[in-house]
Amino acid sequence: MNTAGVRIGAVVLLLAAAAPVSAMPGGANATGAERTFSADQAAVYVQLALDCVEREYPNQIAHVMQSDQDQGTPRSLHPAFYGCYDWHSSVHGHWLLARFARLHPEHPLAADARGALARHLRPELIADETAYLLGEGREPWQRPYGLAWLLQLAAELREWAAAAGNVEHAEAAADWAAALAPLEEACVDRLAAWLPKLAYPIRTGEHSQTAFAFGLILDYARTAGQHDLAALVENTSRRLYARDRGVDLAFEPSGQDFLSPALAEADFMRRVLAPNEFAAWLAAFLPEIPGDSYAGWLPVAIVTDRADGKLAHLDGLNLSRAWMLDGVAAGLPPGDPRLPALAAAARAHAAAGLEAATGEHYAGGHWLGTYAMYLSSRRGLPANKS
Repeated sequence: MNTAGVRIGAVVLLLAAAAPVSAMPGGANATGAERTFSADQAAVYVQLALDCVEREYPNQIAHVMQSDQDQGTPRSLHPAFYGCYDWHSSVHGHWLLARFARLHPEHPLAADARGALARHLRPELIADETAYLLGEGREPWQRPYGLAWLLQLAAELREWAAAAGNVEHAEAAADWAAALAPLEEACVDRLAAWLPKLAYPIRTGEHSQTAFAFGLILDYARTAGQHDLAALVENTSRRLYARDRGVDLAFEPSGQDFLSPALAEADFMRRVLAPNEFAAWLAAFLPEIPGDSYAGWLPVAIVTDRADGKLAHLDGLNLSRAWMLDGVAAGLPPGDPRLPALAAAARAHAAAGLEAATGEHYAGGHWLGTYAMYLSSRRGLPANKS
């Protein structure tokens, strides 16, 4: 993994990114949209992905086998996405590389990121990945978290290919998007078959949660022009979440959460509801958001052992809470009295989460960079046009 020098540099850069509120643009009233992150600060997260995107071991395989013939190594089972400890982390590690290379094409690490994408997003490798996904007995595999991140990778490549700028890079992104298309289509089909059967939301703070995945899927569907999928997700959201009332944050977090069930639901529903409708829904769903700038209404999660992969999930919770709070604020009408409290809590969680995303321990380093990049590049926010 990283050398000691890289780790020290990472800490310095991340501490700069997580500067005190008074040092941020806008001072105490700074919002998520006003936070700025340089290419060098974001490069810390890219190095975390590069360190593990081709690291095969240790590896946790969730693998349904029908016979002895289904035995294999991580690389033989998943020739494109075998690194970063598990399949979904490898997928969103590739998303991180694509996002950084698109936003910061001249940075020295952008070439390394493009090289990794070129090696892994090849038609023959994606054909094997698609065949694996469609194998017998694998209908629930990576559903919904891994499938949602695969669609986010597809969305990133599509946007990159369509963006103005370096023609050579855009053409490469278009080639990678085309190579990924069969797996993308398989994920869409798998989700489209599942959503109508889902009688209840899944409210866990880990991978099987529906609200977080629905947000990623809906963002993808709108980017890709997948109108049927977008309509299905929107209709499912109203069926599963529209009548929710009175969530109690006292029951969060659980000891190994990396997603907030309550905030993820709110961040998803702001994608579906118009601002005034969302404001009314939020008041009924999450009535404890105060009308002042007190950040303590949502305490930052405490991590006791970052070498423990499950306990380290809570660093990810701080990062995902920060972007979800930003998202909730972005969905409210201007002047809503809850905006200062949302912004204050988002700043506190961002500072704690970014400081922890150093890669000192592989347990968190193999995935926290993605969450730091998602937050710092403001992915998923309605004002994000990059």
